[in-house]
Amino acid sequence: MNKLQGKYALITGGSQGLGRQLAMGFAEEGAAGVSIIARRLEYLDEVRSRIKEINPDTDALVIGADLSKQEDIERAIAMTLHQFNGRLDVLVNNASAIGPSPMPYLLDYPLEDFHYVINTNLVAPFLLIKKALPAMVEKGGSIINVTSDAGAIGYPGWGAYGISKFGIEGMSQTWTAELEGSGIRVNYVDPGNMNTAMHRAAEPDEDPSLWADPAKVTGVFIHLASDDSKNVNGKRFRAQEEGWGVIIRRRRRKRRGAGGKGRTIITKGEEERKNKEEDFIRHDRFRAKQRQEEGDKLSISP
Repeated sequence: MNKLQGKYALITGGSQGLGRQLAMGFAEEGAAGVSIIARRLEYLDEVRSRIKEINPDTDALVIGADLSKQEDIERAIAMTLHQFNGRLDVLVNNASAIGPSPMPYLLDYPLEDFHYVINTNLVAPFLLIKKALPAMVEKGGSIINVTSDAGAIGYPGWGAYGISKFGIEGMSQTWTAELEGSGIRVNYVDPGNMNTAMHRAAEPDEDPSLWADPAKVTGVFIHLASDDSKNVNGKRFRAQEEGWGVIIRRRRRKRRGAGGKGRTIITKGEEERKNKEEDFIRHDRFRAKQRQEEGDKLSISP
């Protein structure tokens, strides 16, 4: 409890699913203020009421906005900073659009839908980080971007969503490098399969009872938002794995051997990374049946 005492956070996609659980979880941990952004204002009002039940001292701001539109992003940031007197400690880029459902192959993907998904899932987090930085730089802060296994492996049919998550992972690494030494840390989390409306729409033929309750995967987000993670930066986490599946990236080091020649030593962190990559391969095989079935659908006429 109280891991987020005195902190002000902005959470996108906060009306349902993971974002809703994060907003309530942050309040339970003593957050001074939580700004929640989503398109459906009526859902946001319900979340605000729940926050007040959990922690009456948390200042809960709800903002209806379409994050595919730059003007809505600028308005949401301005309202948040005004409400919190220019203070922001945590930014969680959680909002995502899945695109058309059922999801088409790229060959048949409508351009308008492609633009919408990329703008919501990738351009919006870029702009939100850029706009939030001035408020975070004085005292430092935590930026948490939500990714997916579809951002590490290109699954057929996941189209613009998967591409946007590849972009989120690359952008997270770039922001990490460019903000080094600023006191602002950037990490990204794959929450895994969750029983949410978006996931049910993405995979309507799967059994959602096998997926995790979003309330069970909030621990890593609270950790990354808290001061407990002040020295954690540029890491990829898996919310449903033991130890959150963090990959520790370390530079290879040279060990001087006989005759003055150096030999490369593979560090423990690199071994862990290799193991995680193998995990991705096993997960990819898990979907082999789906890929085989969908593979026959793709045809290109000469």
